[in-house]
Amino acid sequence: MIFVFLVMSLVLFFLYNLIPGDPARAQLEPVKESFTPEEYQIRYDRLREEMGLNDPLPVRYINWFKGMLKLDFGQSLQYRRPVVDVVKAPLKLTIIMNVFVVIIGLLITIPLGIQCALKKNSIFDKVVQVLTVIGYSLPTFIISILFIFIFSVKLGWFPVSGMKTPNFSGTSTQAMLDTLWHLALPLIILIIGSLGGMTRYVRAAMSDALAMDCIKTARAKGLKEKVVIYSHAWRNALLTVVTLIINWFMSIFSGSLVVESMFNLTGMGKFNIDALNNQDYNVALAIQMLYIIIALMGTLISDLSYGIVDPRVRVDK
Repeated sequence: MIFVFLVMSLVLFFLYNLIPGDPARAQLEPVKESFTPEEYQIRYDRLREEMGLNDPLPVRYINWFKGMLKLDFGQSLQYRRPVVDVVKAPLKLTIIMNVFVVIIGLLITIPLGIQCALKKNSIFDKVVQVLTVIGYSLPTFIISILFIFIFSVKLGWFPVSGMKTPNFSGTSTQAMLDTLWHLALPLIILIIGSLGGMTRYVRAAMSDALAMDCIKTARAKGLKEKVVIYSHAWRNALLTVVTLIINWFMSIFSGSLVVESMFNLTGMGKFNIDALNNQDYNVALAIQMLYIIIALMGTLISDLSYGIVDPRVRVDK
């Protein structure tokens, strides 16, 4: 993990610094007209020195890496504030939204997948399979447009975009309810878009587990069906889906670019694209490093979780 982290930090830093552009000039450009050419050049040279742009690239990487270990990613060129302070708001919104999506999604997909496996090839199973294929195949922007048209334009149940009502004045409780009202439709779309794949994975894993000899033996011993399903079959099915479940939990830190853009929500996905479009590479680089840490931690937790769900792979001290 440490080796991969070091290599990726090196690759990303040099990649972003090879992009044409001058951060010092970009920062001074809005106020260029207020200086004489001599004053502008003096300020430009001073700013390049302060930002460390005159140092060789390896030296700049070492300084940046040392700062990153202290959670100092430099200044945002667009917002003129530390990157850590700028990222807090979109990260908080993304985490709040995705926590709801993951928890509700798991509460639906796991029981639904288990029931489909138990009633394999029944009418119920076939209907669910058709619906999950449709939900899995439809692009998120198509679902978003359809839901906006039905629930916002036609029925008027939810607002079209934004996080709060313009000029809203009310108590903190009313403000929270107003925010939840604005986030309801994006959350519904994200939940529906995530149901198809996980339901099919759980169904396939559970179907394989129910066909195992140990399940037939457990039933032959006269164990209750609930014990057979949830204590034996589901435990074996977890070996297949545990990685997907953990990766789904780790996805609470990543934003949905399509939904956030369509509903004008400043989450991590839209915030990252905006940083790239505005050439705010300190912010973009910080977000990419965050995603690398999340991916590495997700892999580690997935590996450790195998020992919890399957005693056979535990390391004997």
